[in-house]
Amino acid sequence: MKNRVTGLGGFFFKSNDPDRMKEWYKERLGLNTDRYGCTFWWKDKEGNDCSTQWSPMSKDTKYFEPSQKQFMMNFRVENLVELLEALKQEGVTIVGEIEEYDYGKFGLILDPEGNKLELWEPIDEAFL
Repeated sequence: MKNRVTGLGGFFFKSNDPDRMKEWYKERLGLNTDRYGCTFWWKDKEGNDCSTQWSPMSKDTKYFEPSQKQFMMNFRVENLVELLEALKQEGVTIVGEIEEYDYGKFGLILDPEGNKLELWEPIDEAFL
């Protein structure tokens, strides 16, 4: 595989009051927040539109499980199916099955310390 990870797709973290956090970041740092957090748009080296998501989530979210950590990172990848197969062959823990949406495919893995990592093969055009 040429590139496994092509960029940071998002940073998600637990918060006691996600709405208050979004408002604070909007007022203090100028983030253009919505109900999900903030989407940062940028261009890759070929000039393609790309995005990175920042999202505070409820402190009792189950979305990060089986990890017990307060955060979860999302990495952009080029070929999710091929990457997950390679990672499986390398002994990496794969969590669940690939999920597909109109904005991309998602796969989940655990790193050696139990951090849940979301791998995303995006369809950035779905957001434009």
